[in-house]
Amino acid sequence: MLKIPTIKSTGCMLATLAALSFGNIPTVSAQQKTGLDRTVLLEKKLELPSPNIDTKIIRVAFPLGFKTPWHTHQGPGPRYVVKGTLKVVEHGKAATYSAGEVFWETGELMSVENVGDDTAELIIFELAPVK
Repeated sequence: MLKIPTIKSTGCMLATLAALSFGNIPTVSAQQKTGLDRTVLLEKKLELPSPNIDTKIIRVAFPLGFKTPWHTHQGPGPRYVVKGTLKVVEHGKAATYSAGEVFWETGELMSVENVGDDTAELIIFELAPVK
């Protein structure tokens, strides 16, 4: 069984993610063409409730017509729609998101419904205080 060590500090976590993401990419000046197309999908300034954050990346598949009951997640974070169309109701406001779109979920009471024509998929990036 593979054992992954728990990262205890946010700074260490961010440095580790950066190293894993960009560790094998050579340094390139802005004038050089790399073929890399980089687009910021969501940017949000965030004050973390604790220096110790439990991060999770969760993939969820929503069957055609499925609607979640009202629920919460352990923490806020960005959500990325991989496939389909989802209607999200949070804070009494409804918004619809399609494949390739990102939205910020607060971690408060919400509902999600697949309003598309096929299965929808969502990636949840969750940031929760360590318990």
